[in-house]
Amino acid sequence: MICTKRLFLIFFALGIVILLNTFLSQSQVKRSLVFSQQISLLEETCQALIRTKKSFFWNPLAETYSDSSYCKDYLIRNKYITKPLSEEEAAFPLAYIITVHKEFDTFERLFRAVYMPQNIYCIHVDEKATADFMQAVDSLVQCFPNAFLASRMEPVVYGGISRLQADLNCMKDLVASDVQWKYVINLCGQDFPLKTNKEIIHHIKPFKGKNITPGVLPPAHAIPRTRYVHREDIVNSRVIRTNVVKPPPPHNITIYFGSAYVALTREFVQFILEDQRAIDLLLWSKDTYSPDEHYWVTLNRIPDFPGSVPNAKWEGDLKAIKWSDDKTHDGCHGHYVRGVCIYGTGDLQWLLNSSSMFANKFELATYPPTIECLELNLRKRAMNCAEISLQPHWTF
Repeated sequence: MICTKRLFLIFFALGIVILLNTFLSQSQVKRSLVFSQQISLLEETCQALIRTKKSFFWNPLAETYSDSSYCKDYLIRNKYITKPLSEEEAAFPLAYIITVHKEFDTFERLFRAVYMPQNIYCIHVDEKATADFMQAVDSLVQCFPNAFLASRMEPVVYGGISRLQADLNCMKDLVASDVQWKYVINLCGQDFPLKTNKEIIHHIKPFKGKNITPGVLPPAHAIPRTRYVHREDIVNSRVIRTNVVKPPPPHNITIYFGSAYVALTREFVQFILEDQRAIDLLLWSKDTYSPDEHYWVTLNRIPDFPGSVPNAKWEGDLKAIKWSDDKTHDGCHGHYVRGVCIYGTGDLQWLLNSSSMFANKFELATYPPTIECLELNLRKRAMNCAEISLQPHWTF
């Protein structure tokens, strides 16, 4: 009698497990079907936006991150890629620096778009950012073993030395990591990639170990930036120019002017963190305006620096930007902030035709379809070129 009861309980328990598994499988299938329908609708809407530049009611697909206890489900629901998509990508890890201070949702989409498990990510949060924003970024980063917050945060002032120092802080952390990354790419929280991870690697490889620092000798409007002493006003978050003339650069270094956003080799980064000329130039640059627009491009023109390109110009195609005073593009279909276009849906075709690796600037809350459509296009290209067998929850 006891054996019969025990058998009954065992079979009853097995029946419950089978029913639960069946229910869960059906639920997953249903969720997958619903998501596939959403993707199809998104594809149709994106194509309509690209062709006609009309506006549509938008229902974003991704779910906003909440807290670290939600990590596993969050990664699955938001379709993070959890394995390298090819042997080539696994063998060419990249390092990223992302400096952020606001708009968590926009940063979250950028992070997902550039995330690959073989890469490494240093996130620098402006020390002046709100506690809620800092906590949100910290909680998100904790979900990824290859992402971390910078060990030292700066109160970043636009145009000040603090912006350059933020990148340098991350670079110190990155060279100390175990990941043997090939290049480091610095971004801000309102950037977004226009190329897949593999396409970014293919963009970088032809430079054959050379640094990518677009720039030239300073034009007339840029000369005062390094001729006069400037002071950071952290309280009012601004840089003030004085009438005090600066001494000449150390070591008779010729100052160049160019992009603050670069792609640098690991060897170059290790070198400039220790080389006395780079250290002295950094010290000299502390009271200049926007030193990140001359520091990298200048050091990369010094012949004996690793991966340097003394005769480089504007080549590199790192970032697509629509400047308000540039008449070579088709205008801004979003709105301008400090002379830079915040991309609207009408800019999608221009962005998709760009040869740049990244674009700036985006606001998810203001123009959600722009990022949604770019990300969909990126994910489809990445999956079409993937060399591994992907599980369903890794696809988009």
